[in-house]
Amino acid sequence: MRSVLPDSTVVTSRARDRALPLHLDDVSKAIVDQLQEDGRRSYADIGKHVGLSEAAVRQRVQRLTEAGVMQIVAVTDPMQLGFTRQAMIGVRVSGDVREVADRLAEISAVDYVVMTAGTFDLLAEVVCENDDDLIELLNGEIRRTPGVTATETFVYLQLRKQAYHWGVR
Repeated sequence: MRSVLPDSTVVTSRARDRALPLHLDDVSKAIVDQLQEDGRRSYADIGKHVGLSEAAVRQRVQRLTEAGVMQIVAVTDPMQLGFTRQAMIGVRVSGDVREVADRLAEISAVDYVVMTAGTFDLLAEVVCENDDDLIELLNGEIRRTPGVTATETFVYLQLRKQAYHWGVR
């Protein structure tokens, strides 16, 4: 599968799977920067800042999202929405780490899975309504996943920073 970004950069699905950095032109970078600053900014307003029409900005944003370069989402504080327990779970795996990562990614309470090097093979962030739900998630789903050999849970006590505005390179 091939995707062509606005600056004619070709991205294969394999490149996206490996999270290789893409070369974006300056206009695409400026669009991403504008949306990182305010994800609700209108295409017309972005167009004024980057020198494109509203339609051209809309098209580029669509291509950037379809290529997996960015997502436009509402970021929330789960605690304020009734999910009183968040945790990062370190997971040790035997066998193919990718298979276990894919299985954990299918669990609805898991919102983040990353393969790592070091003490843990995977880190999985989870959001639960309470401690009972966290215990059920750990014992009923994560630890029962084939290939999982050990877990260590790091319970979040308070969210102090959550930022997604690191810019573009």
